Amino acid sequence: MLSSKTISIVKATAPVLAVKGEEITTHFYQSLFTNHPELLNIFNHANQKKGRQQTALANTVYAAATYIDQLEVLLPAVKKIAHKHRSLVVKPEHYPIVGKYLIESIKAVLGKDATDEILAAWKEAYQVIADVFISVEKEMYEACDWTDFKAFKVVKKVKESRDISSFYLKPIDGQKLPSFLPGQYITIRLNIPGTDNLFNRQYSLSDVPNQEYFRISVKREAEEDRPHGIISNYLHDSVEVGTTLEVTAPAGEFTLQTDQQSPLYLLSGGVGITPLLCMLKSLPVHQTKRETTFIHATKNGESHAFKKEVEEVMATLENGKAHFIFEKPTAEDKLKELYHFEGYVTKQMLEEMKIDVNGQFYICGPVPFMKAIIFNLEDLGVSAENIHYEFFGPAIELKKEEIQL
Repeated sequence: MLSSKTISIVKATAPVLAVKGEEITTHFYQSLFTNHPELLNIFNHANQKKGRQQTALANTVYAAATYIDQLEVLLPAVKKIAHKHRSLVVKPEHYPIVGKYLIESIKAVLGKDATDEILAAWKEAYQVIADVFISVEKEMYEACDWTDFKAFKVVKKVKESRDISSFYLKPIDGQKLPSFLPGQYITIRLNIPGTDNLFNRQYSLSDVPNQEYFRISVKREAEEDRPHGIISNYLHDSVEVGTTLEVTAPAGEFTLQTDQQSPLYLLSGGVGITPLLCMLKSLPVHQTKRETTFIHATKNGESHAFKKEVEEVMATLENGKAHFIFEKPTAEDKLKELYHFEGYVTKQMLEEMKIDVNGQFYICGPVPFMKAIIFNLEDLGVSAENIHYEFFGPAIELKKEEIQL
């Protein structure tokens, strides 16, 4: 229980953290990895390079300062982060290390403004916040069939489009796999020859639960987009049938609410199709009569993955329809009429699809795509609580002024 004095001090520093947050978290990660390079085996190096991890942590610290006396307000965000932590095998013993370098970074960046009283208050507050995460993650670990990385073998590799390949993974120990919620992800860990650290990546499960295998579907990123591209290119070029990968149990809160009966809209861009495809493929089991619209945007027919799977599911639903949107269709795409709309997804397109603003909307794809979809839906009158979305990587702040609708 925090003292009223500590709460006052922490809340009073919130405006400073809003300004200095990313400077503090950038300093924090540099110090952390310098003194504990083994933690590079946990963190996503690409998100570090892009600054997304620093921004996400800064936003989290700012929110914690603002709501330090109402931590229950932050519980939904805590659970979302805790899912990622559990999937990456973050352990209780990591929290004191993080706390030490976070406090040191606050002191280093704020300088003389970081008084002993302020630092003491933040040490106390951090421990309370850490205890919340540890408690939530403990429950998640206890609910898992396995709690660390487990060896899986690639038993099948399928090219789904020009850039996307699927990998079918079976546990080497032969144990039956647990069920999971459509929309969840797993973490795979790779030891790439010629590199110093292990690499972790979280990939959505792209097929419905079964006891035999997990399926992930990975887009090859451009070679020049390193370090992000190093993982996807390694998977595409070097991982074949028989390769062993390390995998954690499914996690994540971006899951389909099967107790809803209102119209369902699944909107994906590019490889963002993977969690939504899993949701779609679960409907014949749970909700064959629910009005369902699947909207997928991609560049053209060469990049269009899972068209056949989507159409096969739609054929089993009583009220299902699909709309494919190609940004730059080829002449062959036009000749074969492989798409329904051309260009980017716009508010006008959504209006032409006659969307029901009282439906439930699930969205996943590149950040610009997601921003455009979310703000277009809001402009059309869809309430925020009916819009569900998943970022690949750390969550970012959505700013309407950054896009053109």
